[in-house]
Amino acid sequence: MTADAFDGVRASGWQVDVLDLTGVGDKAGFMDRCARALRLPEWFGRNWDALADCLGDPDWGPARPGRLLVVTGWQDYEKAQPDEWLTAREVLAEAAVTGADGTLAVVLALGAFG
Repeated sequence: MTADAFDGVRASGWQVDVLDLTGVGDKAGFMDRCARALRLPEWFGRNWDALADCLGDPDWGPARPGRLLVVTGWQDYEKAQPDEWLTAREVLAEAAVTGADGTLAVVLALGAFG
């Protein structure tokens, strides 16, 4: 799968963001990667509640017609920190919505990417 695979998604007006977690081994690394890769606002507090707030914020999260968040390289983080990864998955799952502000779709890539 390459970035070109999302050309059709982008052509339909969707935004595509890739959150690459390769090499992330703890919550601090996860939050830092989220802040950089997703260009989260300065007020992002690098905790689960703040991440949920950012992902649900109409100024960042759901978009019209939609935003696709592709999470890659997450398997090592899952192995190193299974409880943290469970919380991260819950936050991402709760953020995935379709509503009045648009859509945020979250996809966990299972294989090689890029």
